[in-house]
Amino acid sequence: MPTLLRLATAGSVDDGKSTLIGRLLHDSKAILADQYADLNGRDGEMDLSRLTDGLKAEREQGITIDVAYRYFATPTRDFILADTPGHVQYTRNMVTGASTADVAIVLIDARHGVVEQTRRHAFIASLLGIPHLVVAINKMDLVGYVEERFDEIVRDFSVFRNHLTSRDIAYIPISALEGDNVVDRSENMSWYVGEPLLRHLEAIDPADDRNLEDLRFPVQLVIRSEGNDFRGYAGQVASGVVRPGDRVKVLPSGVESTVASIDTLTGPLDQAFPPQSVTIRLADDVDASRGDVLVSADGAPEPVREFEADVCWFADRPLRPGSRYLLKHLTHTAEAVVDAIIDVVDVQTLERGPAPAELGLNDIGRIRLRTRRPVIADPYARNRVTGAFILIDESNNDTVAGGMVA
Repeated sequence: MPTLLRLATAGSVDDGKSTLIGRLLHDSKAILADQYADLNGRDGEMDLSRLTDGLKAEREQGITIDVAYRYFATPTRDFILADTPGHVQYTRNMVTGASTADVAIVLIDARHGVVEQTRRHAFIASLLGIPHLVVAINKMDLVGYVEERFDEIVRDFSVFRNHLTSRDIAYIPISALEGDNVVDRSENMSWYVGEPLLRHLEAIDPADDRNLEDLRFPVQLVIRSEGNDFRGYAGQVASGVVRPGDRVKVLPSGVESTVASIDTLTGPLDQAFPPQSVTIRLADDVDASRGDVLVSADGAPEPVREFEADVCWFADRPLRPGSRYLLKHLTHTAEAVVDAIIDVVDVQTLERGPAPAELGLNDIGRIRLRTRRPVIADPYARNRVTGAFILIDESNNDTVAGGMVA
């Protein structure tokens, strides 16, 4: 069965993100017959970006505003692609689309090279813990397919490489419009000895990036069956491996028990691992409910009420110390207050500057939070699921920030 790989495109305005996804869909023969009629652009030529730019304003302006998701498959991989906006004002949309990605494809226009949005999106991809980064240097056809321009852009990008935590970075010269090095190897760039983009993506196995050490099972639902004593805890394994007979602890209460069985619709399992959704039965009748987390009894984390986190601010109304929000973490929601703003990231240099008085729209900075109820959170660098959260404005239920535990 093919493995699912989640992709997110990023980069500056008009770097060709939508066209690249259109090319991947077209050349991998993942376009439905009735979609071909909709590919004619303003001049009558095939416009691949129309496969993802679905909003009327997007087509009128020739830009991406909202996140567009597309699915396609090859014999070895299933793909979900998130086409994210390039405009600074839609950075929050980019964060949303990239938050669950295994691979971020950062496009660079070969004519313009590395620009501010290149650095911003590469840094956000790194901040989101995306393990694989592909720097796709696009529109090589407009610079004569010359190797020297490709090498120059790679050197410019490498200047801030040390600010990124992505452990795997690949550089691929492409032309999304002409199809060079997207699905098939380019005859126009014989000097490039690496794999074309799709072959590179097929070689990435997301299972290699999962945390199989720290058991974290957030309880989503307690299942009771009338007429018998069945009591199970349903949810999705966030990390680690769980087996019948394992000693587990229920947090934040700290009560211990033993896993009696792991049940699914198709029958019991000998073990469960991420991202499987299962129902776990315990040997003892313990007090556990939605919002609690089952962890290994050995080396269980300490629930916390104060912690530092990096946030990307989504709201027009700025974040200030003393502000109160709802913190949504796993299956748990708690009231939280911002104790302090610690620093802010300069997207020009990717350096952290001194604490500002507030964080504005699309700012990225580190804050200190205090919650009313304990939170079972791991550092985001160790666990992308349990280290992530969102902040919600209680007055209007708007999501105002995406956060990552430091």
